[in-house]
Amino acid sequence: MAKLYLYLQQHHKSLMENFLKLIPEKSKKKVVSLLHLEPVIVRVTKKRISKHGDFRKKANGDFFITINESTNPYRFLITLLHEIAHYIVYKKYSNISKPHGPEWKLAYRKILLPFLNDQVFPDQICRCLAQYIRNPKASTDRDLNLFMALRKYDKKENYSLILEIEKGQSFRIKSGRKFIKLNKRRKLYECREVSSNRIYLFSPQIEVIPSL
Repeated sequence: MAKLYLYLQQHHKSLMENFLKLIPEKSKKKVVSLLHLEPVIVRVTKKRISKHGDFRKKANGDFFITINESTNPYRFLITLLHEIAHYIVYKKYSNISKPHGPEWKLAYRKILLPFLNDQVFPDQICRCLAQYIRNPKASTDRDLNLFMALRKYDKKENYSLILEIEKGQSFRIKSGRKFIKLNKRRKLYECREVSSNRIYLFSPQIEVIPSL
């Protein structure tokens, strides 16, 4: 049995216990069994805006997964399984397959299906996952129904989504730049930057700070 390495940036006591606190209760036995079979290093990091997790092979040959620390156990578990699927595909195909190609989709489907029940996930997330897993995208954020179902279990912050902002309302992005929401173009929203009058396109899931 391969040794399971867990490096948590912010926790140094009882590493396994702290790791297991980040996933749903009913998934813990399956996750421990799964990870103990594979010599992969799993590291929990601070939240990154650009991604929920990633997988890579280091120069020394170690397989390395990082997952954003999250108060949402369902998002954390889905991301962990997503990255383990990358590891499984890399072991079998090395760099031959595309990052989110057919091989990864099949591996992710197989690894996620044993967890796909209402003992692990709330009913709404479970139903959205069942639809999503038919043809999984590179990120769960790109599936609006699943994104909204998961968001209900995120820690509440003073942010709104672009799709929740009224047309003509102003808002700021996290860098401080101010915009006004305009029209919808199929899946994206036109927004005008106040300082430059330039038009930018925003995904409906982008978190922004509404102006009062």
